[in-house]
Amino acid sequence: MIDNLRAENAILRGENAALKSHVAEMESKINWLIELVAGNKQKMFGASSEKSIYSDGSTQLALFEEDDVAEIKIFDSTEESSSKQDKKKPKKQSELLKKLPANIPIETVTHELPEDKCNCPQCGEKMKSVGKEVARRGLKIYPAKAVIVEDEQHSYICPNDCEQISNVTGQPVPIIIKADLPPQVIKGSVCTPETAAHIVVEKCVMGSPLYRQEAQWNRLGIPIARQTMGSWMVRCSEDYFEPIYDELHRRLLQHKFLHSDGTTFQVLREQGKTPQSESCMWIYRTSGEAKHPIVMYEYQPDKKQIRVIDFLEGFSGYLMTDGAVSYRRLPDDVILVGCFSHCRRYFYDALKVIKNEEERKGSLALIGKEYCDKLFDIEREAKGLSFEERYEIRNERATQILEEFQSWLMSVQPHVAPKSKIGKAIDYSLRQWEYLERYLLDGRIEISNNRCERSVKPFVINRKNFLFATSVAGAKATAVFHTITETAKESGLNPFEYISHVLRTASGINLRENHELIIELLPENAPEFCKVPIRE
Repeated sequence: MIDNLRAENAILRGENAALKSHVAEMESKINWLIELVAGNKQKMFGASSEKSIYSDGSTQLALFEEDDVAEIKIFDSTEESSSKQDKKKPKKQSELLKKLPANIPIETVTHELPEDKCNCPQCGEKMKSVGKEVARRGLKIYPAKAVIVEDEQHSYICPNDCEQISNVTGQPVPIIIKADLPPQVIKGSVCTPETAAHIVVEKCVMGSPLYRQEAQWNRLGIPIARQTMGSWMVRCSEDYFEPIYDELHRRLLQHKFLHSDGTTFQVLREQGKTPQSESCMWIYRTSGEAKHPIVMYEYQPDKKQIRVIDFLEGFSGYLMTDGAVSYRRLPDDVILVGCFSHCRRYFYDALKVIKNEEERKGSLALIGKEYCDKLFDIEREAKGLSFEERYEIRNERATQILEEFQSWLMSVQPHVAPKSKIGKAIDYSLRQWEYLERYLLDGRIEISNNRCERSVKPFVINRKNFLFATSVAGAKATAVFHTITETAKESGLNPFEYISHVLRTASGINLRENHELIIELLPENAPEFCKVPIRE
């Protein structure tokens, strides 16, 4: 009897242990699903800003937002109230006008009294004008307009009626000489440098796809088809800007510190691929130490490692990336550096799904984020210092934080679910650790890949508008023109003026056989009128 009870008790204990294990497994899955739903809700409906609140109530700003931001100043109640009052004060009318460039033309509108109101109210005698003054000034903006350019070609004949034998009829004909015409951007086309520049800037800078430009011009009574504009872009890219693109590529590889990232892009007509398949737009750019910044976009049909290896052939130095597998197996002279913004973002995402404020305090996600924040605080303090000073302050203060951070990661990893948000954050940090800590090797290396992400953003915003490229030629032209416009912007140039300048200078010239002209047309050598006016 006792033996039977013991056997039944052992069976029940085994079943109880199995049920507890099953319940724990189910709870883990439920928590993971709840976290997944919360993360998706935050991604769809929540704010994308990575500003966060510490447990002590102070505000921390993410260093990896697109704009450089100063440390927040905490005002007392009197300062805050006074600042609010200041904001309510209306700005002076001329404040904006003072900031405008001096070369903006002035249009004067004269206001005079009508004849029937020019008589003196006392004697009735006609009054005389004694002077005038500028009573007020306003800013008048005209929408885009089209102008037909007619090239008048003068012909000249000898006054002595000299003649020559015609090659066609063999008969004597008067000698007539015609003035030379400037070469066309596209032979036989009505496209001018300004027209091509406008189309490129509208698409690649302002994010207006060709079908919207077509509709805009049609509303003005100008029937330019989107197919025509697309063919103009491709021709201008191939004939004039690809040689400049290749020279920028050559110069990019001469730098020692580069950043890289990639994003998806769809091409409808690509051999061997369906229209629904995704290709890749790779971004490579110089770091903050470069005297002449270069931002390059490269279209490729996929994200294979060979694409990065081919593009970076001949490069030797440090490459900052986000840790994607596409950057593995690069040559030994390319040193990969990890991005602490991505590391911090994993912990921040894990923190966002914790809705209970009390649970958030002291959570693993908050601790991991605070370690990253300490490193960014050091970078904020080192901002503006020389590269040598930045190297010293990093190795004095950041080394100990990194050691503590790594020890903490290794100690907590066995106790978290691998598929949870915090589990992924810890796993990413440890897998990337050898790359993350390499920013200590040189003061010119940046702590994050934010600089490159800011260069990805213009293309991503534009892609939301034009959605895809119809052909591979169009995708390559898109990459070339984003390279030209973003490099021009980084160089302090007006993209419209710069592109117009290149097309006016190089029209009808084979740039691939004129390397000196390519050097002259680089953004760093652009004339003064291409530069954005500096506000004082």
